[in-house]
Amino acid sequence: MPVSGFKTENSEPIRVELGERSYDIRFYNSNLDALASDIARWCTEKTLIVSNETIWNLHGGPLQRALEGKGVRAASFLIGDGECYKTLESASKVYDYLIANLYGRKSCIIALGGGVAGDLAGYVAATFLRGVDFVQIPTTVVAMVDSSVGGKTGVDHPLGKNLIGAFHQPRLVAIDSAYLKTLDDFNIRGGFAEVIKYGVIYDAAFFQFLEEHISDAIALDTHALHHVIKTSCAIKAEVVGSDERESGLRAILNYGHTFGHAIESLGEYREKQFHGQAIAMGMCCANDLAVAKGLLDANSAKRIENLIVKAGLPNRIPAGASPTEIWDRMHTDKKASAGKVRFILPHAIGKVELHGNIEKQEVIDVISGRIG
Repeated sequence: MPVSGFKTENSEPIRVELGERSYDIRFYNSNLDALASDIARWCTEKTLIVSNETIWNLHGGPLQRALEGKGVRAASFLIGDGECYKTLESASKVYDYLIANLYGRKSCIIALGGGVAGDLAGYVAATFLRGVDFVQIPTTVVAMVDSSVGGKTGVDHPLGKNLIGAFHQPRLVAIDSAYLKTLDDFNIRGGFAEVIKYGVIYDAAFFQFLEEHISDAIALDTHALHHVIKTSCAIKAEVVGSDERESGLRAILNYGHTFGHAIESLGEYREKQFHGQAIAMGMCCANDLAVAKGLLDANSAKRIENLIVKAGLPNRIPAGASPTEIWDRMHTDKKASAGKVRFILPHAIGKVELHGNIEKQEVIDVISGRIG
C-alpha cells in the first residue's frame, strides 16, 4: 500500500516489525547527544566502530566523544574507501582485530559510513562468534534510504556483488541527514537512484512528488530531503516487515538491480561507477524490457527515464560494454534461481512484478540499445 502520506514533519521513529528482531529507524537533526544516548542502550560492552578514513576524519571524533560521554567504550577500525574493499579480506582484518582485543559475545559493532561500511560491518557482526549486536549510522543517501535497513549484510566476490552474506538485523538504524552535508554531488545523486526505485515499485504518489521536488532534495533542502528519506525508509520497512528473507514481496526491491549489478560488476567497482549510477542504467534497461514485452506503456517508461536524467543519473551504458558479458554476469547474481535470470519489471508506476521466463536475445537486444 502507498505510504507517501507518511508524516515527515517530526522525528518520530519508524518501526521495522520483525517480531523479536524488530528495531527502530530513528531520525536526528544534528543532535549527536540524542543519537549517542540511543546507541548506548545497545552498546553496553566493548564496542567497535567500523568506518573508513574519509568518513572517520569528518565525523569519527565527535561521534566517539559523544559515545564516551554516555559510557560507551568505542574503538575504531578503518577499512579502505570504496566498493573494492567490501571483501572477505577486509572482513578477515576486522575479525583479527576483534579476536586480538578480546571482544566477546556481548560486544557491539557500529557501522559508520555508506553501504560498504554498513554491509561489511553487518556481515562481521553476523558471523563473529555466531552473531553480535550491531548498529547502523548511515552517512550517504543510499545507505540512509536503502542499505542500512533490512538486515542484508555481505561482501562482494570478483564474479558478483554481495554473493557472500547473511541476514542479520541491526538493533538500531540512526539517521542524521546532517551527515550528507559533507557528501560530494556525485555520491548524493547516486543515492537517488534507490529513491526513484521506491516510487516506481510501490508508490505512484511518491514518484509524482519526486518529479516535482527531486532537485530540491538533491540540493539538501530540509523539507524535501526529510520527506524523501522518511518515505523511502517507511516503504523499505513495510516491505521488509512483510518479507524479511526475500521469499516474496521483498524481491520488488531488486528493480533495476539485475541489470545494474552486472554492469557494476563488469566495471570492477571502479571509483566513478558507484552503485547508484549502475542501478539507474539498470532501471532504464528494465523499463525497455517491460515496454518490449508489452507490460509497460512507453509514456510511463519515459517519465521514469526523465526523472532519472533530472536527478543527474546516467540513462546509457558506457560505450564499449559487451551485452554478452553483462548477460553472463547476470547468471552469477544471487537473484538468479536455478540458472534462470529473474527480472523485476514495471507494469505501471507504483507496480512491478517478478518475471523469470525471459529469453537471452530479448535481454541482449535491450542492453545493446542502451550502450553508448
